Amino acid sequence: MTNFPDDKQTAETALLFLQLIMRRLRRHPKPGRAAVVVPNGTLFGDGVAARIKEELLKEFNLHTIVRLPNGVFAPYTNIPTNLLFFDRSGPTKEIWYYEHPLPEGRKNYTKTKPLSFEEFAPLLAWWKDREESENDRAWRVSVEDVLKYDESGSLVSANLDIKNPDGGEKLKHLPPEKLVESILAKEERIIEIMDEIKQVLGEGER
Repeated sequence: MTNFPDDKQTAETALLFLQLIMRRLRRHPKPGRAAVVVPNGTLFGDGVAARIKEELLKEFNLHTIVRLPNGVFAPYTNIPTNLLFFDRSGPTKEIWYYEHPLPEGRKNYTKTKPLSFEEFAPLLAWWKDREESENDRAWRVSVEDVLKYDESGSLVSANLDIKNPDGGEKLKHLPPEKLVESILAKEERIIEIMDEIKQVLGEGER
């Protein structure tokens, strides 16, 4: 950690890894490119995390964030993850988001039913010809909507955890029976998570 600036030192492994990659990307003769997996906490984290993201947005072009669904890295972790794509071509002006969907009828990925490369076909097709209006899985955000400063110019937040603007609208227009199913599914998942937490706490007391 001592190899990093004082205001960017942290014990969070994901942030250290992200900083290391940022520092290793070359500027010339051809701008370096990177794709990094980060947990959701990196996107909305404040303090050191916000300062690192400020550097990422000002010194690098964070052009795309792919939001992955639950269970992509099961059974190792169920923490939601994201793919950050950035390069050394210049500061970020806007960020494209793409929400990778679960297969129809699935609640998450598992060790026995993992994410397959073939499922990335819609993402790869969109990548070459990006559209916002025709694809409810994709949206873009200006960097000014991410970096927030106070009147003195001090960084207030750098929140990259920006939800799909079409997601809420789609939920509002669900048929009543589908809306009930969606709510029940979320409650079941919450109960599962609580049971997992109780098990972990129980093991820690032994």
